[in-house]
Amino acid sequence: MRILITGGAGFLGARLAREILKRGQLNGQTVKELVIADLFPAPADLLADPRVTGHAGPMLEQGDLFKSGFDGVFHLASAVSGECELDFDLGLRSNVDSSRLLLDSLRASGKVPRLVFASSVAVFGPDAANPMPALVADTTLPTPQTSYGTHKLMIEYMVADYTRKGYIDGRAARLMTVTVRPGKPNGAASSFFSGIIREPLAGTPATCPVDASVSHPMSSPGNTVHGLITVFEASREAFGGRMALNLPGLNVKVSDMLAALEKVAGPAVRARVTFEKDERIAGIVDNWAKGCTFERAHALGLRADDNFEAIIAQYIEDCKTRPGYPAQALNGLN
Repeated sequence: MRILITGGAGFLGARLAREILKRGQLNGQTVKELVIADLFPAPADLLADPRVTGHAGPMLEQGDLFKSGFDGVFHLASAVSGECELDFDLGLRSNVDSSRLLLDSLRASGKVPRLVFASSVAVFGPDAANPMPALVADTTLPTPQTSYGTHKLMIEYMVADYTRKGYIDGRAARLMTVTVRPGKPNGAASSFFSGIIREPLAGTPATCPVDASVSHPMSSPGNTVHGLITVFEASREAFGGRMALNLPGLNVKVSDMLAALEKVAGPAVRARVTFEKDERIAGIVDNWAKGCTFERAHALGLRADDNFEAIIAQYIEDCKTRPGYPAQALNGLN
């Protein structure tokens, strides 16, 4: 198989690439080449694998690559929520225009690749004509309240329509907020969900910009990657239709996250988190889902993480064993 990962140099994309290379196959077929396309070069450990080819640069300049023929595609490349709110045109170029180029290039390649699109729980939001339920389901009508969520929903329908026409075998999976992410905060409005765990474990203070009562569905990086691969390997019949499904999420409050941090790492680590409301971030988060259900993913054998303590424990273990995690990531535990 020849596999493409857009956004493959990013945190989640690189983790997905490493897992695919470790397995050596997808859907029973050997992965002979894994192509990573991203704005930035892929991590050195991935480029050192003879099966990996890296392409760095804007997606809108990589049409020839996308036409070169792939058996499978994971489309993760995206401008994140905060960036899209601050720069409307950037969001459209990076998300909608780039996805259209990708899909049209795959259509022109002469192959019909299996494609998994990483959508987002951000497609859901409250609307006067469509109140958002306490738990958003696979069948909940999406009414996004951010540009990022709108872009994701638009691409979901593009993937569904290109699938209907027979150009691709597409499936869209809505990711819950992935935490704990290593490194520095990014432009996502959800970045603090990782920051209030990551920074205290590293020994530095963290400020939470929303109330402790805020609830949101979360997933660990490992469980998210497992979900993406499972969706790729599912038969068309098992996936069930062309519309997106929700990947599993653990529905937790900020207060639950901090209680788990104290349980795993102790009260001194928990004490490094303080609250200072950021009206811009809080306003965005107020329009997000408070929790989710995931019946279709459950039917594929997927489950949410056991609890938030397990998510923190995964991060601590990752810091000790995985590339891409800074050496000082656990200084706060010393």
